[in-house]
Amino acid sequence: MSKRRTNKLGIIMQSIWQRGEGKFTLIVLALWLAIALISLVWTPQSLWTTDGYHVWAKPSASHWLGTDGTGADVFSWLMAGSRTNLLIVLLTVVVSALWGLLLVAAMAARNSALASTSVVVIDALISIPTVLIALILAVPMGASITVIVIACGFGYGLNLARVARPAALLAARSAYVESALANGASGWRVLVSHIIPNIFPVLAVQLSLSAGTAVLAESGLTYLGIGVPSGVPSWGHSLATSVKLINVFPLTVLWPGLIVTVVVVALNVFGDVLRDAIDPVANPALRQTVIVAEKEGER
Repeated sequence: MSKRRTNKLGIIMQSIWQRGEGKFTLIVLALWLAIALISLVWTPQSLWTTDGYHVWAKPSASHWLGTDGTGADVFSWLMAGSRTNLLIVLLTVVVSALWGLLLVAAMAARNSALASTSVVVIDALISIPTVLIALILAVPMGASITVIVIACGFGYGLNLARVARPAALLAARSAYVESALANGASGWRVLVSHIIPNIFPVLAVQLSLSAGTAVLAESGLTYLGIGVPSGVPSWGHSLATSVKLINVFPLTVLWPGLIVTVVVVALNVFGDVLRDAIDPVANPALRQTVIVAEKEGER
């Protein structure tokens, strides 16, 4: 990585950290990542250790957040669930980004027939609920993480393409794209080198929203029995197994519900903060760096 790119990255991270909501998102996401990594090698209690004499126990020194209906340690299951949810979020973001950018390329194509057909197809598909897609996939595949990722990635990719289309069309009709095409640049090179960088602020917001919604979708689909399979730790699984007795043992629902709420808020806010940090118009420090780089390029 060049010194100039490192400097830009440092400015972006500093700009995010200087804002109150930026500190909140970075701390939450850093804790999430750290706990997910730690859970790979250590949890306070074994996930498969149950105590039939201490079911639905209150928080104590041996069980920090209490136990569930089988006597399993709630904190250990939430720790292990953090890595499952992190995997789901990362895969969903990748799938929705690739699918959405493919649709953006089709809608911004110079072939008018392809562009207009793509718009009509997207408008038709975007009306299909994500839950319905998951239900259809669950018939041949069963409850699995794959069902969540494909269903969410497909639906969120459609939303991304629809929102990013105006900015992509504006970039595709710009003078520098015309110049690149005149010099023999391929359509994919124009997409990667010119269109994507210009719509990146929009992508950042939409992908962060997709990440937050994926956490909620995992909880909902797991509760319906078509998400994370039984025996695999996840925040949705913890909610699904304890919500039946919420009136009797509310604490076991409180902890996973609180975690899901905090993480979803952090992911949604992160997109807005990142958009402002990477936009030279909204970030004076980054704008100054861009100006200096342009002056050096002219020499």
